[in-house]
Amino acid sequence: MSDEIVLIQNLIYEIRGQKVMLDSDLAKLYQVETRVLNQAVKRNLKRFPPDFMFQLTAEEVLNMSSQNVTTSTRPTSARPFAFTEQGVAMLSGVLKSDIAVNDLSEDMRQEIDNLYLAIAELSSRLEEKKNEPRPKIGFQQNMDK
Repeated sequence: MSDEIVLIQNLIYEIRGQKVMLDSDLAKLYQVETRVLNQAVKRNLKRFPPDFMFQLTAEEVLNMSSQNVTTSTRPTSARPFAFTEQGVAMLSGVLKSDIAVNDLSEDMRQEIDNLYLAIAELSSRLEEKKNEPRPKIGFQQNMDK
């Protein structure tokens, strides 16, 4: 697995039981400002239902801040948006149409490809874990007397 995929996987968090990426991390990957990314989302809110994107609560922000996850450059009043795999896919389409990122550089295309590979890798690991047999828990009586 390439270093770039590992770096992207380190930007994927589990919040509310879902694997998500934060708006500021995605903005860096797409080489746009976070406010530009969020403006594009706000202009296209109908494309981002709750299973694609949600805004973190103040408590979730506080928990992430205590773990040094959120960036210090974000204003304290702005709560980050979290994007699921489907939200990331929709975001790339929204950014392309609204910001006219049609002439992406080869490096940028590679970053986006790596992002999708990292998400796919994590998704397949989750499926593998679901299918692994779990040890039986409980009291076992000895029937041989």
